[in-house]
Amino acid sequence: MRKLLRTIVWTATTIVALAALVAGGLLLLDLPNKPAKPDLERILAQARTYEVRIRRDEWGVPHIRGRRDVDVAYGLAYAHSEDDFPTIAEVVLAARGARAGLHGAAAAPGDYLVHLLGVWPAVRARYATDLPADVRAVLQAYADGLNHYGALNPEQVPEGVLPVTGEDIAAGFVLKVPLFYGLDETLTRLAGEVVAESTRGSNAVVVAPQRSEDGSTHLLVNSHQPLEGPVAWYEAVLQSDEGWHVAGGFFPGSPFMLHGHGARLGWANTVNRPDLIDVYRLIINPEDPQQYRLDGRWVDFERSEVPLRLRLWGPFHWTVTREVRRSVHGPVIDTPRGVFAVRYAGMNEIRMPLQYYRLNRARNLEEWRAALALQALPSINYLYADAEGNIGYVYNGLFPRRVGNVDWSNELPGDRSSLVWGEYRPFAEVPQWWNPSSGILFNANNTPTQASLPLEALGLMEFPADMGIETRQTNRGWRLLETYGADPVISDDEFRRYKFDLAVSPQSEFAAVIKDLRSLPLATDDAALRAAQQLLTRWDLRTDQRNRAAALGVLAASRVLEARHLALQQGQPLAESALPEALRAASAELTAAFGRIDPPWGDVNRLRRGKVDLPLDGGPDMLRAVHSVVDADGKRRAVAGDGFMMFVSWDRNGRLSSQSISPYGSASSRERSRHYADQALLFASQQTKRVYFTEAELAPHILEDYAPGQRTAGRASGKFSGAGAKTE
Repeated sequence: MRKLLRTIVWTATTIVALAALVAGGLLLLDLPNKPAKPDLERILAQARTYEVRIRRDEWGVPHIRGRRDVDVAYGLAYAHSEDDFPTIAEVVLAARGARAGLHGAAAAPGDYLVHLLGVWPAVRARYATDLPADVRAVLQAYADGLNHYGALNPEQVPEGVLPVTGEDIAAGFVLKVPLFYGLDETLTRLAGEVVAESTRGSNAVVVAPQRSEDGSTHLLVNSHQPLEGPVAWYEAVLQSDEGWHVAGGFFPGSPFMLHGHGARLGWANTVNRPDLIDVYRLIINPEDPQQYRLDGRWVDFERSEVPLRLRLWGPFHWTVTREVRRSVHGPVIDTPRGVFAVRYAGMNEIRMPLQYYRLNRARNLEEWRAALALQALPSINYLYADAEGNIGYVYNGLFPRRVGNVDWSNELPGDRSSLVWGEYRPFAEVPQWWNPSSGILFNANNTPTQASLPLEALGLMEFPADMGIETRQTNRGWRLLETYGADPVISDDEFRRYKFDLAVSPQSEFAAVIKDLRSLPLATDDAALRAAQQLLTRWDLRTDQRNRAAALGVLAASRVLEARHLALQQGQPLAESALPEALRAASAELTAAFGRIDPPWGDVNRLRRGKVDLPLDGGPDMLRAVHSVVDADGKRRAVAGDGFMMFVSWDRNGRLSSQSISPYGSASSRERSRHYADQALLFASQQTKRVYFTEAELAPHILEDYAPGQRTAGRASGKFSGAGAKTE
């Protein structure tokens, strides 16, 4: 027995010793790749070079006031960190290609993408030359605000995040911007994977004085983004004594308002998808796989080995290297179908922060158009309005100047250098409309040729085919025409009411699917499907909370449209079985969760956060846009669509009025805060709150007034030089 015990003890000791040896070896091998610890004293000393006040109103919205623009950028970063530092840290790590060091192998493809797109070579080569000193100063000030918060709250900071630099913030723009027009989806398809239909969308409307009832100019800001995460909206108001004064939406990691308004002008963005990506099939040298054919000769790939640091478990990491290849076309990827190169608009461009900053600082139409003419942002629609009554729509894009008699929408031969473009069309050739006689412009991710009344639509024939202008029309695009577009005199109430429209247009693809479902030939003994079909026949194509057919209609039609989208990717027609299968699946989902196929839509469609659980109107591709996922109880929780929105107007005397709302609240990741979901009831009820843009408007509503790092108890004075305020 003693011998057996000694054997067991020896074996266990050996295993423990080997495990310790392996663990020690892993830690030792990781030392060269382990991020250095930040110099907290240096961070805190840098923070003392800024002077700024953060005033929070009753909704927790931060109003940042400073003498200089850099003070304001620093204060914004600190305030946003208070509300959502975990997300901002993820954004920083993503821009560095370092998320796998925190999340393991699952995050490695995203890290590899950073290297594949050459984000950091572009930033390192161009940061000091392409971005003026004032822009770099703002980027660094924002980084310093993040660092200050992290230094004071080290328990919230993942390893390797601090110190954040201005280059990190610039890299975030370089990585993120091309994804809005679908670069990530193109790469995913090339890799042979199926891409789900994008939920990214938006609505935007501008109305000139001649079309409004009281002579006001109106602007609707209504972007559709995920409600949480790295591209979810955060509301803030910025004001410096140097003239930077804006209110609107910011992304985590962005020092600049992306859309919203200043004192005299404002704009809204919607996603556009012109053809800005070209895919080239490369011919590889059969005797040397590191060469490709170009103009009759073999050319070497540009190659590099990139490190990917992966978290294994606990404190243990392992670094692997992967090859990145580039051709004259751009990044190269190997796929089961062959080797391809990708060229895309904005490749190697890093001036996005410059353009956003100049847009933020624009004081009039001339300055705003000059900022947009910098052409650093490769896509995104802009709907503009100002206090002088000007309205405009720019179908913004970096449109390659393509040559050659080829179909640029399809795969291109990679052995012809003449197909490798290097220039963009000037801003004057970008599709844009200014002050149309109709007095109205709008977009809902639909074709820009229906940006106003049909009689004033700009035909596709006016643009070369190689620009790849979109031709699709969304349900929301049709409803904009049928609501705002059909009303010759729009009141303030109508401007708001039309935005929350809940109808399916009879001209839309969605309505066509419902028509097909209603007319499906069904077996006489299929009682369940016949009951579902009869319910759809009675549906009025509206998505209000009490509607008893909307749940079945939305769920069934969405399944059909998704199946059609996937079939299109595979170059196949929609299977005949797709419609009855969609109707059967929708019926089964509703019956399992609610015991019936006709529950009120508001019982199904929910806004949920923490203890908040509210019914919602609307649905996918409605003007009241809601995209959802199924929760464990079978109900659907909104995760994207309508988020932060603004209703902005200037009266005939140029006086500004602004209302806003967010789906949850300002405290994006602070569950114990009263601002975690305090706007949810207003949002679900289609109501808004006032934006306190001026000092006079804000003064009676200040609940907290403090400098970064000095948030203390006590009622705020409401003055710019006031002391700390009540904490949450």
